[in-house]
Amino acid sequence: MRKNFVEELKWRGMLAQIMPGTEELLQKEQVTAYLGTDPTADSLHIGHLCGIMMLRHLQRCGHKPIILVGGATGMIGDPSGKSEERNLLDSDTLYHNQEAIKKQVAKFLDFDSPEPNAAEMVNNYDWMKDFTFLDFARVVGKHITVNYMMAKDSVQQRLNGTSRDGLSFTEFTYQLLQGYDFLYLYQHKGCKLQLGGNDQWGNMTTGTELIRRTLGNEAEAFALTCPLITKSDGKKFGKTESGNIWLDPKRTTPYRFYQFWLNVSDEDAERYIKIFTSLEREVIDALVEEHRQDPGRRILQRRLAEEVTVMVHSQADLDMAIEASNILFGKSTKDELTKIDEQTLLDIFDGVPKYTMDSSLLGEPAVELFTRDEVKIFQSKGEMRKLVQGGGVSLNKEKLTAFDRPITSDDLIDGKYLLVSKGKKCHHLITVK
Repeated sequence: MRKNFVEELKWRGMLAQIMPGTEELLQKEQVTAYLGTDPTADSLHIGHLCGIMMLRHLQRCGHKPIILVGGATGMIGDPSGKSEERNLLDSDTLYHNQEAIKKQVAKFLDFDSPEPNAAEMVNNYDWMKDFTFLDFARVVGKHITVNYMMAKDSVQQRLNGTSRDGLSFTEFTYQLLQGYDFLYLYQHKGCKLQLGGNDQWGNMTTGTELIRRTLGNEAEAFALTCPLITKSDGKKFGKTESGNIWLDPKRTTPYRFYQFWLNVSDEDAERYIKIFTSLEREVIDALVEEHRQDPGRRILQRRLAEEVTVMVHSQADLDMAIEASNILFGKSTKDELTKIDEQTLLDIFDGVPKYTMDSSLLGEPAVELFTRDEVKIFQSKGEMRKLVQGGGVSLNKEKLTAFDRPITSDDLIDGKYLLVSKGKKCHHLITVK
């Protein structure tokens, strides 16, 4: 008996809407299901993770996942939940983005399995590029009425919204294009189920309707959505002051990625560990119980951050992120500081006071440099002298033993940074130019 995919989603809090008959179909046979993703960037961000995790659970329950990259639809733009029409991309950019996305998704899905439920990636540009407007009007347009399309919430919101431009014909036809994807995959891949975020429900049901009207009532197709994930304060999940949390380490360092999960609230950690990890129910229940006994240890957040960082990046990246986290709290050495890359260094000391100093000043005694007007780490030479003598000043995580020792280019991290610390927690970062 195969594991129940719908039950798995339910207890994880990953089920929003489901068409009648979907669960019965999944219990009866191996089902091919697809989820569409938008190739407007060459990386997914954590807002995409709920959908990707749905595909992961689907495959683990014995079904076949297809991830569809919207190369054709990405050239147009989807009105669902958007207030503006999106930029159109050229085919070179779309291809580059598709390859980058596949690399990321391969960490979640098994594309190389010898089993019949190996994951597949498809691009709707492949079947849309030679599909003429006349083909589209005949094959798709005649089956779906304008009345049906107008009734969709996504269309109504744009028509009655604040956008001065209204809704373009291009965007209006988006639901038909997405519907045709489902029809194409149904006919060519035996795909009977579409998965997606809850804002896609309207487009997804257009697909099931198109299949029924094109192929007859016996052609059964289904749709299932996951909720749009929010934070406990109602704000959008995955957005920070500095923007999206990306899966690409060049856009979001593993350290910052790890920190994001580590810093979620207790309430969110309890929800997210079910949604964003593959841990079994008993393991999660035990972690939740342990966390409630002593919330201060942040057991849930730590396990969540570890699981997701290893899944998206690697064990080595997690180890580095934990090592980097220790740098802030005084448990590290100069060696560890010099091992981390520049962007991670800047991420770690994101909130600390920063100064810029001219490289011509190198060679001067520390007491002169760190009390200058442009680098006012210490208010006076006397204050610095006293703190150094009391063992309370570190340079690059090593105790400064002489207040008048010269600071040279040998002291620079990455050839341009100095980290001066007063006590264990008061850090200052100097960039030498």
